[in-house]
Amino acid sequence: MGDNIVGIEYNRVTNASSTDFPGHSSSEDNSWDIEKFKDQFDIQISYITERTANFDLVNIDTSISNAFRRIMIAEVPSVAAEAVYMFMNTSVIQDEVLAHRIGLIPLKIDPDLLNWVDKTQDENERYTEENTVVLSLDVVCSKNTHAPKNSTNPKELYKNAHVYAKDLKFEPQGNQAERFKNSPVVASDPDILLAKLRPGQEISLRAHCVLGIGSDHAKFSPVATASYRLMPVIDIKEPIKGSSAKRFQKCFPSGVIAINNNGEAYVKDARKDTVSREVLRHDEFDGKVKLGRKRDHFIFNVESTGAMSPEEIFFKSVRVLKNKAQYLRNCPISQ
Repeated sequence: MGDNIVGIEYNRVTNASSTDFPGHSSSEDNSWDIEKFKDQFDIQISYITERTANFDLVNIDTSISNAFRRIMIAEVPSVAAEAVYMFMNTSVIQDEVLAHRIGLIPLKIDPDLLNWVDKTQDENERYTEENTVVLSLDVVCSKNTHAPKNSTNPKELYKNAHVYAKDLKFEPQGNQAERFKNSPVVASDPDILLAKLRPGQEISLRAHCVLGIGSDHAKFSPVATASYRLMPVIDIKEPIKGSSAKRFQKCFPSGVIAINNNGEAYVKDARKDTVSREVLRHDEFDGKVKLGRKRDHFIFNVESTGAMSPEEIFFKSVRVLKNKAQYLRNCPISQ
């Protein structure tokens, strides 16, 4: 296998270390050329939905792809509840536990519409309509006089027996009604259960939501998961035919290996392989197949919490990395 393939053997991994020059092997010219990079770099999109995205970054160094992953998790800003003001809480859930649950609710709020809170200002003047969104929760549980006879379902016996994320209501401040008119402020998942109430119990509170990043608190992370894996490589060294081909096929997940009209096994889609090494356990395939992973081909999977689309999260991670690079370029070199 080539220099950019990580070898997967029965009991070890080979060729795992990279060189000191990202994106190049020791046998090549180590001078970095942006035109060469632009010519070789490729993005392949498998699918994008409202909450998930799967795409490939090809011909890029591990340090850069891992930077994108870490930035998406910890440095792309989003909005979450930072301060919860309790006016009444007679439920069985303690104030601090309820506040924590509200803080973890993903909110569908465009972070670009808010400014960062200036923590150097006095606390009484720190939060304004430019940097804070106010959500209110006012719920009282009471008996349902029209409940079906002999019913034991709390949702039928009582009104507001369950308090959900959708019960959080946006309270526009200043010009926020106009600013957020095209992007309503709601919970990304309206049916997240916050508390259960019984007749006479009440919750009344206000939540102040601000910008933040995941490295400060997980509630600000816009992704549920952001991960990547290297593209699997399956190199069949010798023909595998007949019943042996069928056994070979069963060593891999469905769709990875196919058998042609001549009864010979071939690699149909290496992308589906989980690199379980099952094929290396069987003596009959010893020396007939070589497993590996492409060092510079990354398969990304991004799951959004719903605050913003997964492609927007990735684009913002690129913007963050660009700003970091620009900052370093502008820093004076210390003498």
